[in-house]
Amino acid sequence: MINVNHSALGKSWPDFHDSENILPKSPKESTDCRIIHPAPQNLMRFLDKLESRFGRFAIPGLLKFVAGLQLLTFGIFIMQSEEARVAYFDFLRLDSARVFQGQIWRLITYIFVPSSLNFLFALIGAMFMSWLGKGLEAAWGAFRLNVYFIGGMISVALGSLLFGFDESSFYLFHGLLFAFAMIYPNEEILMFFILPMKIKWIAWMDVAMLVLMVMSSPPSIIPITFALANFLVTFGPGLVRDRIHFAKVAQRRSTFTEAAEAAFFHQCTVCKKTEVDDPKLDFRVNEAGDEICSACRTHSNT
Repeated sequence: MINVNHSALGKSWPDFHDSENILPKSPKESTDCRIIHPAPQNLMRFLDKLESRFGRFAIPGLLKFVAGLQLLTFGIFIMQSEEARVAYFDFLRLDSARVFQGQIWRLITYIFVPSSLNFLFALIGAMFMSWLGKGLEAAWGAFRLNVYFIGGMISVALGSLLFGFDESSFYLFHGLLFAFAMIYPNEEILMFFILPMKIKWIAWMDVAMLVLMVMSSPPSIIPITFALANFLVTFGPGLVRDRIHFAKVAQRRSTFTEAAEAAFFHQCTVCKKTEVDDPKLDFRVNEAGDEICSACRTHSNT
């Protein structure tokens, strides 16, 4: 089981702050915060326009609602026979061929299929999703979380219609975890009420799992990419800019270090050697104002 500590902070998309404190803080009160990969300005302006027009239609607690419907679906599953359960699952799942036949409800109902048919894991999955939704909504607001999640659903549906893969909500909810880890990387959860672990490490383990899945089954990269399109659009440009910035900083630091190592204070007028070339040299200035090293002085005296 998972026990969580959550710190809810102010809105923006996705110009957030994070804190390790378990009590809610505003960005001004936070003593341990950092700016998180701002989204492209065009996207920001587009979202601002959308929110000004349609913000009143946002669904507060959307992910709690989805988690509740997953538990309801689980309850229906366990009350059915095996044959009826298979038929009900088949009725809900995303099937591109049947969508083209007019069964458009499948574009939505696939997200209500529970993550597991084990009661404990289904309950933990629903609770974890609700917790992620609470944190994301605290950071973004209801409207922008709706846009993020529904945008992911649209991307998955589009990928399914284009490439014909039958997708569950498994990959889609990874995008929620990754977004939460970007905003609250140092948030801790207690795995099985024992092992404290920061959410960023859980996200990295999740990335490793997805990479292994792609390595074992290369075609799975298509549904994974479409399911994570909302995350890539929101955070991808900022991550790329960060990598480019870090590379430039590293290059400047390397150039400065090389220049510092090559810098010298004394240089012999005769042999052009410096104290960098030979630290044992002793430099003196003659009457003409020329700096001569000890080796050249010795040679001239002999």
